[in-house]
Amino acid sequence: MDYPDHLKYSAEHEWVAVDGTRARIGITDFAQDALGDVVFVNLPALGTTVAAGATCAEVESTKSVSDIYAPVSGEIVEVNGALDDAPEMVNTDPYGEGWIFVVELRDPGELDALMDAAGYRGMVEEG
Repeated sequence: MDYPDHLKYSAEHEWVAVDGTRARIGITDFAQDALGDVVFVNLPALGTTVAAGATCAEVESTKSVSDIYAPVSGEIVEVNGALDDAPEMVNTDPYGEGWIFVVELRDPGELDALMDAAGYRGMVEEG
């Protein structure tokens, strides 16, 4: 499993890449592996305000449908429309082309509640 050091992680298996006041969000390598083959991603609507910990998207795989939670609060300012035609990018490139949405951060201090790569790796390994 891959857990890039430059990212932050939630206990619900989302990753966050911060660029200024924006947070790009997707699901981790661990999460996509557990889901199996992703066949559909229900993206959040642009302009939606999300609260940290709230459900904001869904990923459907051959095994199940899983909620995606916002790891931070803010407004959805971008979604990965390429997933409409190629949802498998969540599996093949979870930290790159498989990103799901971007949030304009309302409270950058919320990032402090997220885990670093070592903390996330430890949580996953503990089961």
